[in-house]
Amino acid sequence: MIRLALLRHGHTAWNRAHRIQGRTDIPLDGEAIDALRTLRLPAPWDAAQVWSSPLRRAVQTAELVAGRAPMTDPALMEMDWGDWEGQHGIALRADPDSGFRDIEDWGWTYAPPGGESAADLRARLIPWASALTRDSVAVCHIGVMRVLLAHATGWNFDGPAPFAIKRNRLFIIDISTGGWQFDTAPVRLEPRP
Repeated sequence: MIRLALLRHGHTAWNRAHRIQGRTDIPLDGEAIDALRTLRLPAPWDAAQVWSSPLRRAVQTAELVAGRAPMTDPALMEMDWGDWEGQHGIALRADPDSGFRDIEDWGWTYAPPGGESAADLRARLIPWASALTRDSVAVCHIGVMRVLLAHATGWNFDGPAPFAIKRNRLFIIDISTGGWQFDTAPVRLEPRP
């Protein structure tokens, strides 16, 4: 069995402005950098392999909490939000012509105009996770985490998710040939001495 711990990247200026980032390569903001410098991966995760999305906000988060450079893989990139990247969800929701849906109403096959569906993301993530050879931490994005946790829990993007993704916490999935199991108790990053 391989254990995979998922960690969402720290805040960016676009997160704080409630803009959809997707694959737009926005770095962490100064406040996030300062906060993450005070945190580290708890044992035994501090000795695990560290992976991240190649986007700067994920790489920076990994370097700060792990104290070393992560391995990167394009499979861990955030989903492509297509025409919605850089826009505000609240404005899209107010425009009946935008086609905007909250992610809880996507199902696996809905996609933003010009973007990826959850199924598209799953098609690149499951082979990556299945190829892991040892316990690993993956610093990634909320869309990536939703898809991996949906796969582990059976959630189908139809109604409220059975998990709530928060920052500075590890969300752990046990991966075995018998299936995936989500450990429902997230593990907090710990203060750096």
